[in-house]
Amino acid sequence: MHRSALRAPRCIASGAPGSDLSTINPIIFEVIRNRLIAITEEMRVALQSVSGSPTVTEASDFFTGLFTPVGAVASMGFQVAYHAPVSGAFIRHIGSKPSMTVADGDMFIGNDPYIAALHQNDVQMVAPIFAGTEIIAWAGVEAHETDVGGMDFASWSPKAKEIWQEGMRIPCVKLIDGGEMRDDVLEMIVTASRLPALLGLDIRAFIATLNVARDRVSELARRYGADVVTEAMGMVIASSEARMRARLKELPDGEFHAADFLEHDGHGNVLYTLDCRIEKRGDALTLDYSGSSRQSPGFINCTRPGLMGAVCGSVLPTFAFDMPWNQGALTPFEVVAPDGLICTAKFPAPVGSATVETVWVTANATMLALNKILAASPHYRHRAQGLHAGAMATFNLGGINQFGEPFGLHLMDPIAAGGAAWPGKDGVDGGGPITSPVSCIADVEKNEQVVPLFYFHRRLARDTGGPGKFRGGMSAEVSLTLGGIEQAHALVMTHGVEVPNGHGFAGGWPGATIRQTWGRNAAKDGRLTDGEWQVFPPKPGLMLMTNRDVFAVSWQGGGGYGDPLEREPEAVARDVAAGAVSPEAAEMVYGVCHNGLDRPATEARRTAIRLDRLGRPFTRDPEKMFPGAPTMALSESLFLAHDRHGWHVITRAGYILCTGSTRWRAGAVAKTWDKLPDTFMIRLHDDLAATTYYCPATGTLLAVDFHRRDEVPADDVVLDLDAVSRAQRSMK
Repeated sequence: MHRSALRAPRCIASGAPGSDLSTINPIIFEVIRNRLIAITEEMRVALQSVSGSPTVTEASDFFTGLFTPVGAVASMGFQVAYHAPVSGAFIRHIGSKPSMTVADGDMFIGNDPYIAALHQNDVQMVAPIFAGTEIIAWAGVEAHETDVGGMDFASWSPKAKEIWQEGMRIPCVKLIDGGEMRDDVLEMIVTASRLPALLGLDIRAFIATLNVARDRVSELARRYGADVVTEAMGMVIASSEARMRARLKELPDGEFHAADFLEHDGHGNVLYTLDCRIEKRGDALTLDYSGSSRQSPGFINCTRPGLMGAVCGSVLPTFAFDMPWNQGALTPFEVVAPDGLICTAKFPAPVGSATVETVWVTANATMLALNKILAASPHYRHRAQGLHAGAMATFNLGGINQFGEPFGLHLMDPIAAGGAAWPGKDGVDGGGPITSPVSCIADVEKNEQVVPLFYFHRRLARDTGGPGKFRGGMSAEVSLTLGGIEQAHALVMTHGVEVPNGHGFAGGWPGATIRQTWGRNAAKDGRLTDGEWQVFPPKPGLMLMTNRDVFAVSWQGGGGYGDPLEREPEAVARDVAAGAVSPEAAEMVYGVCHNGLDRPATEARRTAIRLDRLGRPFTRDPEKMFPGAPTMALSESLFLAHDRHGWHVITRAGYILCTGSTRWRAGAVAKTWDKLPDTFMIRLHDDLAATTYYCPATGTLLAVDFHRRDEVPADDVVLDLDAVSRAQRSMK
C-alpha cells in the first residue's frame, strides 16, 4: 500500500513568532509574511500582463507560488489550488537528479504527469532564488496551454490508449541557463504545438513571472537578511500547521465516507468510482482511496501527482478557509492509495483529461467527505455543504481564422456552474468551483474578439440548481456557432451527463446533470433555425463544425441543502418569478401550489408527497420515539441523543433510527431509483442508482445517495461515540 504525506521535508525547525523556537521579531515576521503573499500576487499580475491566452488572462487557469529550498509551499495564489503540491514535487525532482546542476539565473520547464504535472497541457516553470551561493527559495508558475501536440487538437484525445499519443512530455529541462535562453530547447517545445506562437508567448510570460519573484524575494533578503527570510518562511508554514492541527482537534473523531463517479473513458461508456474513506483521530487525518476503480484504458486517468493535487484542492478551501494556504495546512493529512487505480495510474496510461475528469471527481468525493466531518461538529456545522460545480465540461475550438492565422480556444465558460447551498443560504448562481476561488469567465465579446466565435446566448439555466430547503445555485448555459469563417474543428467532451456530480447535502438534491446538444443546419445569417438536433453522449470527441452548426450546453448546478419540502413557499414563488425554478418543479419537487399563495393547498400537497415517499402512514409507535432533546446535530434532520440505553441517532421528530452507533440508514425508510422523475433534470448511467432515505415518522428526506446499482450505499458517518461522550463530559 502506498502512503503519501502532504508534506515536504522540513528545511528548518521554527515555531510561531514569540515561541522558544522563534528568533524573529513578531513585527518583522508579519511584514515578511504579508510580503510573501504580495509577491505571489505580483507574479499573477506579471503572468496575466504578458500572456495572450484568454485561459490565463480571463479565466485565471494558472498557479503561482513561492517555495522553500526543499519544495514546501510557503505562499500561493488563489487560482488553481490543485497545482501547489505538484510544483513542489517538480522542485524536489530537480534536487534528486545528480546530473542536474542548479545555478543562479536558471529556470526549469516540465509537464510530465509521471514526474510532476496533472496532465501535459499544464506546462510549468520553476526558478531557484539565491542569496550568495545558497538557494533560499524557489518560485513556481504553471498554466494550462491550449495545445501541446498529440493526436487531436487541444491535446485531449478521447481515443488515446497510451500517453505517447497525447502530446509532448517535457520531463525536466533547463530552459534558462544562467540567465540565457536556450533557444534550441524553446524551439523544440513550441514546434510540437499546433499553436506555437501562443505557447511561446506564455513561456515568455512564465519567465517574466519568475523574474518578478526572483527580484522581489532577493530584495526582501537584502533588506532583512537571507537567514531571516528563510526562517520566516518556515514559521509561516509552522503557523498554518499548528492552526490546522488545532482545527482537527476541534472536529469529531471517526470514519467518514463519500464516493463520486465519472462515466465514459473515451472508448466505452464504463462507470468509474472515486472512493474516499477518511479516518480522523486527534490532530491527524488519513484519506484512503483504495476503494476506487482500477485505471482506465482511456485518457481520464490521473497519476499520483494528480491525486495529491486533488486532495490539496479539497483540503484548503474546506478546512483552511481562514488560514494562510501553504504546506503547513496540508501536513496533518496522509493519503493512502495503491498504484494502478484510476487516480494513481501506472505508466504508460493516458492521462490527457485528468484535470477535468479524475482529478475533478476525486476532489468531489474528498470535499463531500470532509464536509460530513464539518456537519458533525457543533462549531463548524454552519459551513457544511454539498458540492459546487461538480463537473467541468470541455469545448475546444481550433483552425484557421478569417485572417489566415491559426487559432485555438479552450472555452472556460463551464466554470460558471452552480455553487452549493449552505445551511441557511442558497448557493451562488454561476458560482463555479471553490478549488479555484478567483477563477472567472471571459466576457462574451472578449471570446468573440479573440476567436471566430458567435454566441446566440449565455444565461442562467432554469431548474439546474439542486433542490433543497436552501437551493443550489443555477448553472449557466450557452449556445454558439462560428463567426467569420466557414469551418473549424471542435472538441467536445465531459463527464456528468449521466452522473449528478453536484451532490446535495442533508437531504438536498444534486444540481441537474450536463446536457449538450448539437444542431446541424441550425444557424443561418446569425439566427437560430430549426435544424436537426442531436443530444450528445459524454464524449463525442473531435468533429468538424461549420457556421451552420450550433453547439448548446448547460452545466451542472450546485447541490441543495435540506429537504425541498421545507423550503419556504414564498422563496419558491420568488424562484419561479425569477426563472430559477419552473412551475412544474415548484409543484412536483417543492410541493408548492398556486405560486405559494394557497397555503392550505401547499400543505396538503406536501403531506401527500411525504406519504407517497413512505408508501404507508406515518409511524407513531411510542417505543420508537425519543422523549428528550437531542445532544448534537449530525445534519439538518439527523441528531445524536443520549439516555440510559446509550447513544441514539434520531430524526427531528424524535424517531430513533439506531442505537449504539451512528449507522442510521438501516432504520430509515429507503427507496431506490433506477430512473429519476424528469423534473429533477438528472440523468442516470445504466450502472448508477439513487437511494433516498426518509424519516418513518414524518416522511422528511434525510439523505440522497448515488451508488452502483449492484451495491448498497455505505454508512458515511461512523463517529467514535466514546470520544463524543468524553467531549460532552468536558463541556459540563
